[in-house]
Amino acid sequence: MASDTRCLIAYYSRAGENYVGGDIVNLPVGNTEVVARMIEAATGGDLFEIGTVQSYPAGYHETTDVARKELREQARPELRELPESIGSYDVVFLGYPSWWGTPPMAVFTFLEAFDFSGKTIVPFCTHEGSGMGRSERDIAAACPSATVLPGLAITGGRVHSAENEVRRWIEATGLGF
Repeated sequence: MASDTRCLIAYYSRAGENYVGGDIVNLPVGNTEVVARMIEAATGGDLFEIGTVQSYPAGYHETTDVARKELREQARPELRELPESIGSYDVVFLGYPSWWGTPPMAVFTFLEAFDFSGKTIVPFCTHEGSGMGRSERDIAAACPSATVLPGLAITGGRVHSAENEVRRWIEATGLGF
C-alpha cells in the first residue's frame, strides 16, 4: 500500500442461505466477505463489517422479501456499530451483495452516518446476474462530495477464484496499492 494512503474496507455480507449458481446453498462465510478479505490482503487496509441490529431471516427467500420491502420503503436499518470516525481514511472500499440492483439498505445507513467529502469510494459487489446494477449511481447520490470510482462485480459462485481479478482491479484504480 502507498505509505500515505489509508484505506478502510467496509462491507456488508450475508452468510447462511444464499442463491449461488442457480441453487440455494449454505455459505459459512458470505461471498462479499470473501472478496473484502482479498482486498484487505492486497491493500493492508482496515476491515469493518457493516452489521445490522436486527438480523435478516435465516431463509434466503424470506431475506429477499425483507430486502425488497426495505428498498421499497427506503428503510435505514439500525447498525450494530459504526467506526468512531472515517476521518483518517483517504479511500473506502465499499462491499455488498447486489440486492435488487443496489446495495442493501444497511449500506446506506453506513454511508449516511459519515461525511465522505474528499474521500474516494471504491465499490465492489457480489451478485448472481445483476452486476453492479445502479449501485454506483446510488452511492454517488448518497455521497455527492466523494469521488466514486468504477466498481467490481463478481458472481458469487466465482469469489473463491477471483483473487487475481481483484488484484488487477485494485491496480487499475491508480490509487497506488
